[in-house]
Amino acid sequence: MDSATCSAATPQPLSARQPRLGHKGLVVFLALLSAFVPLSTDLYLPALPLMTQYFGVAEYQTNLTLILFFVFYALATLIWGPLSDRYGRRPILLLGLTGYTLASALCALAVDINQLIACRVLQAVGAGAASAVATAIVKDSFQGRRRESILALVQSMVVISPAVAPVIGALLLSLSSWRAGFAAQAVVGMVVVALSIAYEETLEKRGTGDVMRTLGRLAVVLRNPAFTSLLIIFSMVSITTMAFISSSSYIYQDTFALGSQVYSFYFAFNAAGLLAGPLLYMRLATRFSRSAIVSTGFGIMALSGLLVVALGGRAPWAFALTLLPATIVASCVRPPGTFLMLEQQQDDAGSASALMSACQMVMGSVGMVIISFDWGSRVRAVGMVDIVFGLLCGGLWLVAGRRQSLGQTEGG
Repeated sequence: MDSATCSAATPQPLSARQPRLGHKGLVVFLALLSAFVPLSTDLYLPALPLMTQYFGVAEYQTNLTLILFFVFYALATLIWGPLSDRYGRRPILLLGLTGYTLASALCALAVDINQLIACRVLQAVGAGAASAVATAIVKDSFQGRRRESILALVQSMVVISPAVAPVIGALLLSLSSWRAGFAAQAVVGMVVVALSIAYEETLEKRGTGDVMRTLGRLAVVLRNPAFTSLLIIFSMVSITTMAFISSSSYIYQDTFALGSQVYSFYFAFNAAGLLAGPLLYMRLATRFSRSAIVSTGFGIMALSGLLVVALGGRAPWAFALTLLPATIVASCVRPPGTFLMLEQQQDDAGSASALMSACQMVMGSVGMVIISFDWGSRVRAVGMVDIVFGLLCGGLWLVAGRRQSLGQTEGG
């Protein structure tokens, strides 16, 4: 384990200087890059039931536009990340985000569900460049506690997307059709492409070798047991998050018989918990250790799931309130998890970032598959997912985390 952690007073590297974007612009740019996943899913969540009716297909076929997005997104990050270590962050961003923008426009023009699914796959491949490179840029540009605070700040800004996107999506749906959501994604894509042009390269030392050797760096990173154990633990949190997100429109609109606009407000309420999580962590981190915060967070997740099972089915407000603690802690444990994983790797930041993004997407897809089965009650199924994975992640954290002496990085 690489336990060396720089203090907050350590001068930032030259790569942190952005003559065109500036420091604040860089943070906003990183937030937008990291927000591509929730933006590409949550914006059209209110339209899922309508799209199912429009295309005249089964619910599982419409859900494939979500599930396959995450699968191919995960695969794409495993390619973009190592390539960014070899060729630089900027060219990878420009290539991937341009592809994302074009694919978003094609999604808006799809005439049947198969075309939409295919365009979503292309959109996922392009979007993979964003998350794969965003965390690597944080690693390039910031050190020590400063890096951790930037991670928390970026993730706080990122979760504004799932809070706001369904509201905007429902508004677009009331003014136009489901196609407007994908048109909006194309517009956002163009904005981020423009910011990528303004972005100054942050990779100071590029890798060597051909493409296959570059991609092989993924295996090198995975051979680090400290990194891999943390990767498994913190990626499983995405199972709980995506189980709720992918089922939320059906829970609120079908189970509780709410309209798309009212659903978007309930969804925004729970998504606001994602916004509070990283900010809460930074407050708690001044008084408690990372290990204690993470351990308590996983316990709260399981307890929240128990409340959802017991009380969540009574009313939409009961479901939203009982799920809120799990939502908050799911995002609260992400900054320390990401920070600790980055601390395990001196080099190969792009590969490490790609593996983090890919595993989160794979686990998120697992959550969507689990919740898509007929469990009788989607509300209880969401609660059970929180119970099971809260306990599982907590147990693995207590075993693996302490064995690896993660406390060595507490002073970072």
